[in-house]
Amino acid sequence: ESPELLFNRPPTMHRFQAEKRSAGLFVAGCMTLLLWAATAPETGHGFAAPALRGHSQASAHGDVDFDAAARSAPSAASATISSAQPAAGGALAMGVLAIAACAAVRAQSRRAATSVRPAQKGVACRAEGPILKLGTRGSPLALAQAYEAKKRLGEAFPELAPDEAVEIRIISTTGDQRLEISLAEIGGKGLFTRELDVALASKEVDFCVHSTKDVPTDLIPNTELCTMLPREDTRDVLISGDPSIKTIEDFPDGSLIGTASLRRQAQIYAKNPNVKCVNFRGNVQTRLRKLQGGDVKGTLLAYAGLKRMSMEEHATKILDWDEMLPAISQGAISFQCRSDDERVLNYLKPLSHTDTFQAVTCERSFLAALDGNCKTPIAGQARVIDGELHLLGLVSSPDGQRVFRTERKGAVAEAVEIGRDAGLEIRKEAGEKFFEEMQAYVQEIAAANTKPVK
Repeated sequence: ESPELLFNRPPTMHRFQAEKRSAGLFVAGCMTLLLWAATAPETGHGFAAPALRGHSQASAHGDVDFDAAARSAPSAASATISSAQPAAGGALAMGVLAIAACAAVRAQSRRAATSVRPAQKGVACRAEGPILKLGTRGSPLALAQAYEAKKRLGEAFPELAPDEAVEIRIISTTGDQRLEISLAEIGGKGLFTRELDVALASKEVDFCVHSTKDVPTDLIPNTELCTMLPREDTRDVLISGDPSIKTIEDFPDGSLIGTASLRRQAQIYAKNPNVKCVNFRGNVQTRLRKLQGGDVKGTLLAYAGLKRMSMEEHATKILDWDEMLPAISQGAISFQCRSDDERVLNYLKPLSHTDTFQAVTCERSFLAALDGNCKTPIAGQARVIDGELHLLGLVSSPDGQRVFRTERKGAVAEAVEIGRDAGLEIRKEAGEKFFEEMQAYVQEIAAANTKPVK
């Protein structure tokens, strides 16, 4: 590989050109000396190195005696320059000068290369591989989030700015592969992270980029969510196939609404029990195609995902929290890495947004207290207002008929305690029997595929 491609720096290109000039001068000098040597015997003033005359003055191994040649060359050259005919002497002089110039050019190029090498150290390392390896799912939204992470790293650290410095590795997950089955049926949370966990634990990647709402509250050992990027708008949006339908209550009886989320299903049924929620999975583009094809009358999506892909125009209405309380951690992009990897942590932690980290920490603590997953209709949102943490939480039966709500405020330093206490409060109010019935319901019915009968 040429120096230009390896370093892509002008000083190195100058060195490469200098090396070519040096080689040209050396060849020219040698040819001139050969010409002189061929004509010198006619004047009687040439010389021939003893070691090149025969085997008798070679080394013990039959090699050329370069020491002897070096000893004889200075005196012979001196005698020749002083007494040879003008043509022969001129040829010798030109040859010696050409070789001397060659040496000067090479020395200068080495000095120039040495002077720029420290600045090129990071670039040279990248020729051997990326500085960071980022793991992500392959959906358009996941890739948009991965490239957002890569952009922010490049802006924060100059050595990560070149495209090859951060490698994005796409890893297919179970949740991406089993689109025909609802999330509740195939295991709830973890469906979009298990394969990424394996890649992280095996050091195939240095860190993973997640939609935090897909990340279980229990992480694999020796890993952590070390960074939360500034949170996007957390609200859900309603997307209707009929322009006249603007709210959930507007849908006619029997209308099909596509959603794979029990949280959304429960809140839809609470507002309009006469519609029917059906399993509706796939990436954003796939869901919009199904909607346009008439598979369903409407669907709900996270506004954050639409914004990250510049697709906000598809939203019929943005739903405020009192209309549809968002999922835990919705709108937050997080980085997961190995807890003992200081090199990677030093790159990732400076990018974390404090308010987002505190709010998501509170929400995940609320979820953990309820043992929540995709089999449980749980919603919760926290935000920092004037230095104080505010949390809204909700747990519902899948049919939307029993809903438990909580609201807490407190110091941001107590984010974990606020979330945990709110979760325990709802758990006590609802009773363990409620949670047992909810799990039994999910096992009996394909979640979000048919209208509840309970």
